[in-house]
Parts: sequence; C-alpha cells; structure tokens
Amino acid sequence: MENKIICVPGQRLCRIDPTYAMGQGTYKRQDYIYSSLAGIVNINKKNETSVIEVISKDRTVVPAPGDIVTAMVTTLNQDMCKCLITSVNGHELNETYRGSLRKQDVRTKEIDKIEMLQCFRPGDIILAKVLPMTEAHTFKLTTAENELGVVIACSESGHPMTPISWTEMKCTVTNSVECRKVAKIVQDDKDK
Repeated sequence: MENKIICVPGQRLCRIDPTYAMGQGTYKRQDYIYSSLAGIVNINKKNETSVIEVISKDRTVVPAPGDIVTAMVTTLNQDMCKCLITSVNGHELNETYRGSLRKQDVRTKEIDKIEMLQCFRPGDIILAKVLPMTEAHTFKLTTAENELGVVIACSESGHPMTPISWTEMKCTVTNSVECRKVAKIVQDDKDK
C-alpha cells in the first residue's frame, strides 16, 4: 500500500512541468502547485501527465489567487478597506477569512482620483478577486474589473439599495443616491 501524503491549505505540493498538472483542491502560484484544502494528495495518471489533486472529506476551502470571493466590508480609511471573506467561487465558507482592498486595486483607471468612501461603506457586500499573497493571515483583494465591486448595499438610512450606474446606487425607500464602485452583474444565458 502506498504511503498517503497529508497536506494542509497553502502547502506547496510540486513544481508545474509537462508531466504534472493541477487537479481539484489545488491552485497555481508562480511555477508550483499548492493545496487549497486540508486532505490527502492523490495523483491520477492520464497518458503522459500526472494530475495532482487533494481529496478531502471536510471541504475546507481556502481562497487562492485568482478566485472570486464574496466579502463584507468591515472598516475603511482613505487608503484601504478591510473585509471578511464569506464565500469562495460560490462555495460558502465555514469560517471567514480576513481580506484587504487597497486604493490602487479598486479600479484600473484614474487610481489617483479614487476616494474609498465614494466606492465602499462598512456593511457593503462585494465581489472581489484574490491577488497573489504577500503577507500571512490577510488576503489581498481587487475589484479592478467591471464584474467586481459592490453587489449588496444599504443606504445611510438603512434601506436596501439598487444600482443605477457603475458608480451610484439608489435607496429603495428614500430614493437618495449614494456613490459606490458597483459590480456589473452578468446574466447567465439560461436566465435570459
């Protein structure tokens, strides 16, 4: 019987080359395959390639670079906002992870004109993409794509808001308009 290799989220498994490919429960950073789950490493041979995957009973998902996450804005200042990540690629998490969104990662253009309070407010629910990690314990996020940004917000009076443009949302009760970095919601073909 083969020895089982047990791994934890974020553990480097092997270098990517023509003989190794990523499978379920893994992600790529630079030239290496990492585990995104706690579990057992499984190697599936397919022709000339070995597919590296991580099998886990406890589907603990950890955000990986490139993943789309849902997060709630908790605090912000003029340079960044802090968030709690609640889901990864549509999979709800058992526990939240800390994330931060820097001013320069809000959008791709006119970065010097960005005011964080014009883009986000505490309590806003945002869609963001995970950037490569630079420090432990905090995931760096970006909303610098049209599909990323605020998806759910409440007005200053505490009522739900609806988007009216990519920079504004309107209160459903008071009709007051507030600035946000609004996510462009993409409809699935089957929803049309």
